[in-house]
Amino acid sequence: MTIRVGQQAPDFTATAVFDQEFQEVKLSQYRGKYVVLFFYPLDFTFVCPTEITAFSDRYEEFSSKDTEVLGVSVDSEYSHLAWLQTDREAGGLGDIAYPLVSDLNKTIAKDYNVLDEEAGVAVRGLFIIDPDGVIMHATVNNLPVGRNVDETLRVLQAFQYIRSHPDEVCPADWTPGDPTMNPDPVKSKEYFAAVN
Repeated sequence: MTIRVGQQAPDFTATAVFDQEFQEVKLSQYRGKYVVLFFYPLDFTFVCPTEITAFSDRYEEFSSKDTEVLGVSVDSEYSHLAWLQTDREAGGLGDIAYPLVSDLNKTIAKDYNVLDEEAGVAVRGLFIIDPDGVIMHATVNNLPVGRNVDETLRVLQAFQYIRSHPDEVCPADWTPGDPTMNPDPVKSKEYFAAVN
């Protein structure tokens, strides 16, 4: 199955580690909120902890925007727990502010088309899912390069803005407070005249 933006996000139920405990997480339990769902290759690796802790350190910014963050890898919940119980200074995570989901059977990564079958791990896929469960944004990085939390927040806020302003669109590099435009051949000229 190939997924793309504008489609329903594939639902899943899986075991996650949150607050040093195992919990069942179901994507559909977050309906009514935005979700940033991101995949990373493996626990106890190198780029991954920088991403996971970066999202955790900025979690309040997501939470204040009615958004949940979920991290997913093909590791077991036991591996997640061990990594969370390892200090950051030693390459671990310490406590983080959102659940880490176990995808040991790799079905979630397959459903989101981010599984590298040959390596047996997920590549760095990131999806922004709206309150109706629709994928609004998808990016995929190959293994060696991490993602940008600022860009994820910027794109999230742009989609939240257009949801509450359906007659407007956000131009390149838009951030909250910047001008938007009306997607109309005549009215869009007001935007272009103002910025050029």
